[in-house]
Amino acid sequence: MKEDAHAEPNAQTREKPDVVLLGDGITAYSALQSLAESCNVVRVLRAAAADLGDPVYKFANGLGIPVSSLTDLDELLRTITDTRPSVVVISSFNLILPPSILSMSRFVNVHYSLLPSYRGRANVNWAVINGEIATGITIHLVEPALDGGNVLFQEAVSIEPDDTVTSLYERLNAIQLRELGSAVVRAASGDPGIAQNPKKATFGCARVPADGEIDWTQSNLAIDRLIRALTPPFPGAFTHLQMEKLVITRAAPLLHPPAYTGRIPGRIVGRSTAEGWVDVLTGDGVMRLYEVAVAPFTGPSCSAASIVRSTRSSLGLTRMDLLRRITDLEDRLMKMERLAAAQQ
Repeated sequence: MKEDAHAEPNAQTREKPDVVLLGDGITAYSALQSLAESCNVVRVLRAAAADLGDPVYKFANGLGIPVSSLTDLDELLRTITDTRPSVVVISSFNLILPPSILSMSRFVNVHYSLLPSYRGRANVNWAVINGEIATGITIHLVEPALDGGNVLFQEAVSIEPDDTVTSLYERLNAIQLRELGSAVVRAASGDPGIAQNPKKATFGCARVPADGEIDWTQSNLAIDRLIRALTPPFPGAFTHLQMEKLVITRAAPLLHPPAYTGRIPGRIVGRSTAEGWVDVLTGDGVMRLYEVAVAPFTGPSCSAASIVRSTRSSLGLTRMDLLRRITDLEDRLMKMERLAAAQQ
């Protein structure tokens, strides 16, 4: 499904509008590429300092576009005052802009959901976790209400059973690359867009890395969705093996597993050294783990069997694990106190 509010003006009869891009994260690069085709990008603002290896910086530098680190809203105010852009474009930028700044220019936001559904944060992640059959991209005008502005463009993307958040972002970024520039040109020309229905709005709350912990008592389906929803560049779904944090990077529900009438979720019940997989019990089935990474997740994944070496192991923290950890810490503290007393 595609929806354009109005037909694009004739490219030969318009000048390229001046735009400022507020762009971070994994959507900023395709946003900048698209804008550079149809607009005059006068500044790129990033939340972090410019990294010379960052593709956004390298692309902007090749075109002579200044890239600045945005540390506060006063700097954004100064940028708008100095450059007087026709449109300020937002793509993956983690700041809520007050009405006083929104009144200074026309703002356009790129939101990866089918608004008014999934306003807010972590929209693609939540769509996978919730088992939605589709997500999408919405390019809309910005107003003070969260993700509530008129829609300039919208397109749906189906979510297949083996899709990860990584594969979905690749497809959504490709649509942004194709459509953002023309949508911003229309906005600069005064296109009012199409109003959303606020009565149909739904919201996703922000997610933090700790939300990725796997509860092995849940169903195969729920665990599979969580793992697929947190693939790179997100922190990953994780569990623990003997107090060590383990990120699950690739797994799949085991089809036609043995029927376990005695079931301890998290218990390892199968392992192949040759093929590298490990089978773990869930609340209603068996999840086959193929690749894992020991946290912090900074390098390549390895086979699950190279880390999980015994079918007597269990994944996830238990009360006994925590009790042993507390006892160990108490013993260490007592030894330190005794040592300190002996030295006095």
